[in-house]
Amino acid sequence: MIFYIVLAVILIYFIMTYNSLVSIKNNVEKAWANIDVLLKQRNDELPKLIDTCKVYMVHESQTLEKVISARMGVDAARETHDVAGLSKAESALTSSLGGLYAVAEGYPDLKADQTFVNLQQRITGLENQIADRREFYNDSVNNNNVRITQFPDLIVAAIFNFERKEMLRFASVELKDVDVSERFKA
Repeated sequence: MIFYIVLAVILIYFIMTYNSLVSIKNNVEKAWANIDVLLKQRNDELPKLIDTCKVYMVHESQTLEKVISARMGVDAARETHDVAGLSKAESALTSSLGGLYAVAEGYPDLKADQTFVNLQQRITGLENQIADRREFYNDSVNNNNVRITQFPDLIVAAIFNFERKEMLRFASVELKDVDVSERFKA
């Protein structure tokens, strides 16, 4: 009789742990999906911003090409769920957008264009939301990684092949202080 009670307790523990780990795994996937949606929205807005800038920035094709190239890098990393690649691509996009906004300072007509202003505000808002979602994603990944490595949960995780996930990390470029004077030399 005691054997069956112990067996039932172990079985209940395994079921509860498994369900908890599945929930955590799904939270990681949901957090990634939330980032994915915002990246897609931002990537949909960037061509509009570039098209608006092209009208005014006839001689700034290199700046616009950097934004286009960086956008394509983010899109490729997003589609393949390449966490490390996304971090690098995000750094490149942030840098190229900063350059674009700095160059735009030299075009009063562009800065006054309501479409440009609206797009710039929309992209900035999306950037802030992406930063929030990155934090939520990393919290979810951390929770996953801790749970699947803690004893006794690691037993259930190993049996059912739960895997560690990679956090979204900032590139070293994003962590450096910004030299504002460099932005105005474009």
